[in-house]
Amino acid sequence: MEFIDAKLSAYSEAFSEKESDLLKELNRETNLKISSPRMLSGHIQGRLLSFLSKIKQPQRILEIGTYTGYSALCLAEGLTENGKLITIDPNEETNHFAQQFINRSAFKNNIELITGQAHVVIPTLTQKFDLVFIDADKKNYAWYYELVIDKVNKGGLIIADNVLWSGKVVEKQKDTDTQAIHDFNQKIQNDERIENLLLPVRDGLMLMRKR
Repeated sequence: MEFIDAKLSAYSEAFSEKESDLLKELNRETNLKISSPRMLSGHIQGRLLSFLSKIKQPQRILEIGTYTGYSALCLAEGLTENGKLITIDPNEETNHFAQQFINRSAFKNNIELITGQAHVVIPTLTQKFDLVFIDADKKNYAWYYELVIDKVNKGGLIIADNVLWSGKVVEKQKDTDTQAIHDFNQKIQNDERIENLLLPVRDGLMLMRKR
């Protein structure tokens, strides 16, 4: 869901850094060949993720939810030399698709794509992370957050996608996923371990900085 009209959205894209040719191809191929292409981060959100990563200059990034690899490639742009991004997703089909584009990128040696359930994989990770991006099944956002918070360095960033859930979070009657997102937002708002900012970019991004 976009929170500005199509003309303003196009204007924003026109006056933002362009997608690379590889990202443009990935965007196009996802829309042509993969189901639910609206799940892809896209131009503006991708540039924002890249921008935040470049400011942070992380040594280690963790992504929960790979889809077709667009956000991973954007986040990897900010990695320090010899930095590493680990991305986790249980979907073998989209992982195969994503890996093909990762292998063609400048970050093929910096990105590790793990096929598996995040709640199983995360406890096995021993490293600390400077940036975490959560974009997976919405009902488990709070669980994933608790799994990663102690693995994030002080001053590290956690970003959660889709926290406005097509605007449904403000409706009185909420379905299961919408309620889970709302509960997650409330949890983050009350958590003194982090400072937070909810940005109405595309479907909503919750930015968190670990104190």
